Amino acid sequence: MSLKNPVDAVVLVGGKGTRLRPLTLSAPKPMLPTAGVPFLEHLLSRIRDIGIEHVVLGTSYKAETFTEYFGDGSAFGLDIEYVVEDEPMGTGGAIRNVAGLLRHDTALVFNGDILSGVDLNALLATHADNQADVTLHLVRVPDPRAFGSVPTAADGRVEAFLEKTDAPPTDQINAGCYVFKRTVLEAIPTGRVVSVERETFPGLLESGARVFGHVDSTYWLDLGTPAAFVQGSADLVTGTAPTGALPGEPGAHLVLSGATIAEDVVLGGGSTVGANATVEKAAVLESAVVFDDAVIGERARINRSVIGKGARIGAGSVVEDAVIGDGAVIGAGCELRGGLRVWPGVEIPEHGVRFSADV
Repeated sequence: MSLKNPVDAVVLVGGKGTRLRPLTLSAPKPMLPTAGVPFLEHLLSRIRDIGIEHVVLGTSYKAETFTEYFGDGSAFGLDIEYVVEDEPMGTGGAIRNVAGLLRHDTALVFNGDILSGVDLNALLATHADNQADVTLHLVRVPDPRAFGSVPTAADGRVEAFLEKTDAPPTDQINAGCYVFKRTVLEAIPTGRVVSVERETFPGLLESGARVFGHVDSTYWLDLGTPAAFVQGSADLVTGTAPTGALPGEPGAHLVLSGATIAEDVVLGGGSTVGANATVEKAAVLESAVVFDDAVIGERARINRSVIGKGARIGAGSVVEDAVIGDGAVIGAGCELRGGLRVWPGVEIPEHGVRFSADV
């Protein structure tokens, strides 16, 4: 597919993902296995599928993991370049930091931890039709109180950027995807921290710039927490969230190459079983994300949880709404629930019971 006008894609992937620890101790959030491949690969597949060829990744934390996996992008049908940010410069600073690598007059900018179903062609069309300086994807959410809201006029022009409130005037929120005119992007200050949400966009409104919203109610999820990460992975597996990178057909589960699934195992809710992982007899996985080389013991139950690379879950254990770090060992008959996070390499003895505390 070819675009009417050439566009660069920019993906901001420099964050440390502290809310997802311990998973992000070994890899940046966009590189975590999500429905069988690094999350970023799902986003890049959507960029590629609308005909964008040139992508700039704004990296920082563990920047080498991106280059090692994606290289120059040719294996993924893309031309990928990288900008490494030595010191965090905020969202606006990160966007300005890539300006020197842009090739075209329009840049489609993504926060690299958002899973979205927005029609990217429609977003670009909104930008072009309005001759906008910046166009924001605004998504309607059932409860906008947890977010800043962005009201728009009847013609779609953005009226304000409002902080979180218990009585938001609109259900439209900033969805973390923007279209910039290149000259506007290049006008962001350099050499200091800049928030695009608190400084750049409000400043553009004050100056009379043409800032528009592309409003929809499509699928949207911020993968910043373990619960959201599990949900996002499951939604990709089941086909609820769009992707062109799923390594298999959408369905109730995804089992990667080399995984061993014993008899009487129940896999559902969009669960993923990683490469060379083992799920032993009569185990039940519901909305589970099991990383490569992990072992799930007989009759174990894994619900809405992440099991890290090489971790071992003992027979009959229950892991619910929890994160088990890489290489951790959970003894037989344990119960781990309620948001518990087990750090990499930790061993919990048989019949241990832990609730709502990190170990």
